[in-house]
Amino acid sequence: MAKTFINDLLYDYLLSVSLREPDILLALRQETASHPMSQMQIAPEQGQLMALLVKLMGAKKALEVGVFTGYSSLVVALALPPEGKLTACDVSEDYTQIARRYWKAAGVADKIDLQIAPALETLDRLLADGAAGSYDFAFIDADKSGYPNYYDRALQLLRSGGLMAIDNVLWSGRVADPQEQDSRTELIRRFNEMLHQDQRISLSMLAVADGLTLALKH
Repeated sequence: MAKTFINDLLYDYLLSVSLREPDILLALRQETASHPMSQMQIAPEQGQLMALLVKLMGAKKALEVGVFTGYSSLVVALALPPEGKLTACDVSEDYTQIARRYWKAAGVADKIDLQIAPALETLDRLLADGAAGSYDFAFIDADKSGYPNYYDRALQLLRSGGLMAIDNVLWSGRVADPQEQDSRTELIRRFNEMLHQDQRISLSMLAVADGLTLALKH
């Protein structure tokens, strides 16, 4: 059975022959690297994969739960067509000020509707406003305790054939280590098992960055 093995040397090679990162994304990634919470930023190859998926499916309406400094939002917005829209949910005015600056510099600020509020409130409001079944793509990368509820609402908001991407599902490998019994690791394990059993989706978990689950809504 083939196994994934990526050491630093192979990872650098992978990036050298596959990553095509626009200058604006590189600048944002470099600025975020000095942020105290820089580990919250997605990896560039993950962003490139998400952009490819958005383009492949012809997505026009996207949803994001967890913005931070805006790398994933910018990736998706750049991949959307001119008329595309991204609803982005976050609770931090401070973090998203950086995001707004880069969205504007990239010329995609008009594509992004940033909602500063608890994400569950925003998602429930979208559902109450009749947006169920109207989104093409969703990305979840926020507080792990909220994952089950974010997934539930995002799945309702996705159309049939819509795609959801969920970050951090391998949790730095701790999910596979039986010695790791902390609450957040257990939460991610339960979440992964829940999706494995969910017959409403087609599922693939990828060993990209910190683990990325793709869920296609039936």
